[in-house]
Amino acid sequence: MPHPTDLDTRGGLPQEWLFLLQAHPRDAWAGHPNLGGLTRFWLDRHAGFRKLGGALDGLLDRFREGEVPAERFGPAFGPRLQHFLSELHHHHMIEDHHYFPVFTAAERRLAAGFELLEGDHELIHQRIEQVVSRANALFADLQGKDLDRIRRAADAYAADSDLLLTGLLRHLDDEEDLIVPLILERGEEALGVA
Repeated sequence: MPHPTDLDTRGGLPQEWLFLLQAHPRDAWAGHPNLGGLTRFWLDRHAGFRKLGGALDGLLDRFREGEVPAERFGPAFGPRLQHFLSELHHHHMIEDHHYFPVFTAAERRLAAGFELLEGDHELIHQRIEQVVSRANALFADLQGKDLDRIRRAADAYAADSDLLLTGLLRHLDDEEDLIVPLILERGEEALGVA
């Protein structure tokens, strides 16, 4: 049986970590006076990851359905995928090395939650490496004319990409549920992240 905090099976964070979210529910975030520029920027980055991940998924689906020819798919998909994965990796590095330590020190009751999010980052990074490997195999197969081989490579890529994107979406929601309420409770300047 999967652990309740397993990225692939959890439906959210454990209730004992959501005490600040209960005080600051999502529907009240936009108008909160402590929702500062950095937090808005960070939420925009998350929205961008969701949007670009969805766009990549959509382009892949159109390719697999034969709506986008191979000669257009590779040049359109490759640079977008590289940008997405590179930005995601750097985003997680900044969170792990700067923001999570600050937030953990500010609210020790959430330390296990930040450890979970760091663990998510490690798993997501492993999945990024697998996606890169599958993408490289797909791009190599696109250079040939074996349509069955291309289809199999696209299917294999799609399976790994779906695992990455599904986990990433869960992670982003959980990360926001832990971090934004803490920032709203304390303020960016008081936390030292303004």
